Amino acid sequence: MEKVISAHTEEFGSQPDIVLSAPGRFHLTGEHSWYFKDKTLSMAVDLPVYIAISLRSDASLRFFFPQTKERKRGNLSSLKYRREDRWANNIKAMIFGFVSEGFSCSGMNISVHSDILPSAGFGITTAIKAASALALRELYGFSCTDEKLVSIIEKGNRQFLNTEHFSSDINAALFSRENTCILTDHATGLYSIEPFNFEDISIILTDARVPRISVWNEESLRTEENLHYLDELRIQKNGQLVYEDSESEISDVLSSVSEDVRRRLVCIMKEHQFVLDAVEGLRSGNFSQFARAVNKSHEIMRDLYLISCPEIDWLIKRVQEFDPTAARNPTACARITGKGFGRCTYTMIRKDDVESYIQKLADYERIFGFHPASYVVKPVSGACIKHPFTKA
Repeated sequence: MEKVISAHTEEFGSQPDIVLSAPGRFHLTGEHSWYFKDKTLSMAVDLPVYIAISLRSDASLRFFFPQTKERKRGNLSSLKYRREDRWANNIKAMIFGFVSEGFSCSGMNISVHSDILPSAGFGITTAIKAASALALRELYGFSCTDEKLVSIIEKGNRQFLNTEHFSSDINAALFSRENTCILTDHATGLYSIEPFNFEDISIILTDARVPRISVWNEESLRTEENLHYLDELRIQKNGQLVYEDSESEISDVLSSVSEDVRRRLVCIMKEHQFVLDAVEGLRSGNFSQFARAVNKSHEIMRDLYLISCPEIDWLIKRVQEFDPTAARNPTACARITGKGFGRCTYTMIRKDDVESYIQKLADYERIFGFHPASYVVKPVSGACIKHPFTKA
């Protein structure tokens, strides 16, 4: 926090009126299932983004990103998306969300601090949005419930940034709790806090630095027709919605789709069950059950959904080497996370194995030529105020 206060004060000549932080995050399972109204399991982690804001006497907006020395400008009277503004567009989108709902803002100086650039993933862009939105609500004393705050973020995403609204991203950034995961149900819009009580397990996020190259267009799967197919295959079992597991029934419903589409829809169905299995493992404190679901989830992301790559699979295989005889009761797990088609993984291993895993990353760089970045993280709470202020 001291870094963003110091950078803001040096850049704008006055201390910020408010400083907030929001956590990074990653999705453990289910991040590709939101369109089909399934569930996503996520974790907020201690890769914080800090937002510092001081009020201006005019309608100007000034943005500063100290790590890259980038400066952006805007004005409340002509709030527009500009491609070259990149990270600053996310803050402008939150301002737009409030202003379009009738809330009144003045000009602001805004600084953003993050040790990880937004382009790296791990929810940094979402953290910028969440911290900005919460900062605006608190700074101006807006009468705005948490539910309304989420809808304002959603409006900024859709109408200003022209992007989809992912409830699981926002829930993780705003509502997470220390030593927990957060489960978002996209059918109801509700979320639940799930325990993560595995004290002997370390969590490592790895940016493999593999350029993301889409080998197929994921948007092509998200059609009303495919949504209808999966609706037909949902059944009630033990009080919750699951998918039909009869091969004949699945084949009958999906008989008219191509093999590529069928494979990916089956993956969505299996992934839903792995989310449920992982959550059951969390609730019962059974790490082996949780890890088994995670490992199987990566396998179907690789073999059915086709979003992995050799570099990512090499990293996953190295984790499995820490646990060679534990196929049924694993003590480690790893999975691709994020958009896929390369880039990032998460790993959960015994604390004694962390140093050995980090050493294996040197082999990765030597073999593939990409310089990976790794972060040992822990589950933390959502966005919060970090610095006292006086409301306008």
